[in-house]
Amino acid sequence: MFIKEYISKDYPAFNINSSIEEAAETAKDFGFSHVFIKKKGGYVGALSQAFLEESPEGNLTALEMHFERFAIVEDANILETVKLFHIFNTNVIPVINKKEKYVGYISNEDIFNEFSKYPLFSENGAVLTIQNNIGSYSMTEIAKIVESNHSKIYALFVSGVIEDQVHITLKISSENLSSIDETFERFGYTVVDKHYDDEKEDLLKDRFGFFQKYLEF
Repeated sequence: MFIKEYISKDYPAFNINSSIEEAAETAKDFGFSHVFIKKKGGYVGALSQAFLEESPEGNLTALEMHFERFAIVEDANILETVKLFHIFNTNVIPVINKKEKYVGYISNEDIFNEFSKYPLFSENGAVLTIQNNIGSYSMTEIAKIVESNHSKIYALFVSGVIEDQVHITLKISSENLSSIDETFERFGYTVVDKHYDDEKEDLLKDRFGFFQKYLEF
């Protein structure tokens, strides 16, 4: 689960004196949204490939004021990358060491491949989003409702807060779904959304989105 276990090293960080054209072409060849820049051996920031293509000829020094400062340290957990992918609208994140030296990168494909092993993604079942007043929900109570209906929980987390209402998303096994819905309603919860196994075309994408929402809080 640590970043250092998933680092790739075939994508270079460009020296700040490198040409804009060279950096843009490399990002395009790799299919990555950003290039990474170093100065005097240290990582100093990133630029989007789209921004580079719109920039005049010259070197990266001229664009220094536009550098986006994001990266992740090599001893971090891969879950910490999800928020960065979302905030910076990127498909690649630079990895640095404690001395802020660029050591490689991790791509969103790496994250998808790892998360696909989790029961949240790999197990068959249903995904429910329930709603209740923010002061009235209980994770213990929610677990009891599911388990009392002879179903299993694969994942459970807060996926949103809207004013005084909280949304909780669950991945559960498919047994007794109707009775689970009814039990939640008896305990004051509202089932606001649910997906089943016959809706697989965007299943992984949706679940990855749940992780993004989770890490925003």
